[in-house]
Amino acid sequence: MSTNETPAGDTGFRDLRAAEPSGRPGPAIVTGSESGIGRASAVELARRGHDVGVTWFRDEAAGRATAEEVRALGRRAELRHLDLRDLPGAADVVDDLADALGGVEVLVNDAGTGTSTPLLELGFEDWREVLSVDLDGAFLCLQRAARRMVAAGRGGRIVNITSVHEHQPRVGAAPYCAAKGGLGLLTRTAAIELAEHGITVNAVAPGEIATPMTGQEDTDPHTEHRPGVPLGRPGDAREIAAVVGFLCSPQASYVTGASYAVDGGMLQMGPMAGSHLTEEAWRRP
Repeated sequence: MSTNETPAGDTGFRDLRAAEPSGRPGPAIVTGSESGIGRASAVELARRGHDVGVTWFRDEAAGRATAEEVRALGRRAELRHLDLRDLPGAADVVDDLADALGGVEVLVNDAGTGTSTPLLELGFEDWREVLSVDLDGAFLCLQRAARRMVAAGRGGRIVNITSVHEHQPRVGAAPYCAAKGGLGLLTRTAAIELAEHGITVNAVAPGEIATPMTGQEDTDPHTEHRPGVPLGRPGDAREIAAVVGFLCSPQASYVTGASYAVDGGMLQMGPMAGSHLTEEAWRRP
């Protein structure tokens, strides 16, 4: 057999489940999982066999609802409050959840906030709050989870939810763009530092997604028209969660330091892009 061949039935994937006594995927922690992309990601990981640590910020009932969705899939859920404005202590929740779940194999950094204030009108406190939650908080949670993964010696998966504004700016979103751009480079740096421990670190960069953060909590994105998005609509949080699930799976074992744009093609438009556009003249030369 040549060095490029694998035995019959061997996919070549290093399945992290092999290290678990039960043969199941190990525990996952999803920050910001009371709603939107975080909730969808927690449910997707439960569907794939992970027990899940769920966190809530404003709405405990919504956090409980996410936990119940996880349990309905036959997986264990632990629920904790997380306020990433209270740093560095807030990151203790990662260790708390890891202790409760028996470890951490997957971290999804989803908790975030933003502004829609022009740069010249932006107050320093608002600037710092967005940077604290979206970048400092993500760093501290990543660090806590990575330390646990390294100590356990079984590898792991870390996925940071960034934004298309990791890659392109938006008027009125200076601190959000700065934080998401920083988180993108943190993702890449962590990927090369943690690779020797079998830990992959990737980003998922959503475009406009129908979530509470975009004021579309109860909206079916397939019924909304967006002339400024090539696919013509906002995204569904479950479409983001599907990519998160893939990146946390054995099939993504050779993917690290990547940023997956899930934006309906918006970034491909370059200077023509914008989910705010109200007409489709850009489609014509």
